[in-house]
Amino acid sequence: MQNKFLGTILFFVLFTASAFSLSVDSKIPSYKKVSGVSGQISSVGSDTMNNMMALWCEGFTKVYPSVKCQIEGKGSGTAPPALISGTSNIGPMSRAMKEKELKKFVDAFGYKPVRIKTSVDALAVFVNKDNPVECMSIKQVDAVFSKKRKCGGPEDIVVWGQLGAKGNLRYKPLSVYGRNSASGTYGYFKKKALCKGDYKDSVKEQPGSSAVVQGIANDISAIGYSGIGYLTSGVKAIALDKKGKGCSDPTPSQIDKGKYPLARFLQFYVNQKPGTELEPLIKEFINFALSKEGQEIVIKDGYIPLSKAQVDGVLSQLN
Repeated sequence: MQNKFLGTILFFVLFTASAFSLSVDSKIPSYKKVSGVSGQISSVGSDTMNNMMALWCEGFTKVYPSVKCQIEGKGSGTAPPALISGTSNIGPMSRAMKEKELKKFVDAFGYKPVRIKTSVDALAVFVNKDNPVECMSIKQVDAVFSKKRKCGGPEDIVVWGQLGAKGNLRYKPLSVYGRNSASGTYGYFKKKALCKGDYKDSVKEQPGSSAVVQGIANDISAIGYSGIGYLTSGVKAIALDKKGKGCSDPTPSQIDKGKYPLARFLQFYVNQKPGTELEPLIKEFINFALSKEGQEIVIKDGYIPLSKAQVDGVLSQLN
């Protein structure tokens, strides 16, 4: 199954590996193979994490050739139902589970799922590479994407001139791209960038992040949002200003300083009954994802790795 993604992944890996100057925390150890690992990894959930899940599976199955992987990425909202029904054993999500999702899981099993933080993502606002706009305030982002303008923008933004564009682009209407409602990216962006306001009906909802980026790359008047891991040579991520404190780019240094306003953890959920051991297949997949090799994959896919302290905190849940 992982071979299905390799063509798409290769492009992202080659482009995004050089996007940030990052390295894995030197205190995070390399993965060590153990015996007794076999079976199938079934992953249903986040589209944002699709590439990373495929890369982890590729690396994991090189260590354990008898393991098979099946990956489906149709949005974070599909992860909880799949875990509850047993059709998946890993549920990748680009947001934390909502209370109503946790309740359904608890109603089914009597306990909560275990959240495995894996990496950090910067959600980016993308424009075409030839678009001259370099920075937007959150109020402006809200006024572009939302019909409510709950963040406080004074006017609806519909043409590029309202964002400072000159020349012919000044009069062009914005072509706005976004994700569908099953996506964790959709929900996170709505909460953080739209102040929980409703999206405009004119937003072109896409089934995946790559489709958002492709649409923007083909249209100089387009704008949309996606995880920074989907950055390509045809688009650029613009800087954002949340509270009039200046523009911040979606880079690790800006995120680490708390300046970039749209940063989040990427995680997956697993079903582990309190007081019991995880099956070896799932436990070792987690160990691999949080190992030196697994966190190098995080960097290759354009995201930000965890620190040793963060890894230790995650693994302590499994003991």
